[in-house]
Amino acid sequence: MEMLEFTNRTMMILGGFFFLAVVLWIWALIDIFRLSRNSKESPAPWLLLIILFPILGSIIFFQIGRKRMKDSNRTFDPKFN
Repeated sequence: MEMLEFTNRTMMILGGFFFLAVVLWIWALIDIFRLSRNSKESPAPWLLLIILFPILGSIIFFQIGRKRMKDSNRTFDPKFN
């Protein structure tokens, strides 16, 4: 069997995809924490999804979760006894 040879160009392309995946993952994590302050929805399921499946979870979060977290605004309703 022949070993796969990676040229400099192939390594640059793979490195670029890896860099974009890491940036997408970090951006999703930051966005979850930022949106969770004003949202009724718990960030735990989204965090679990993104940690277990970094690329796919980030894409799903940006497509579905971000809108859901923005739409469920927290209201200020203090109840003093």
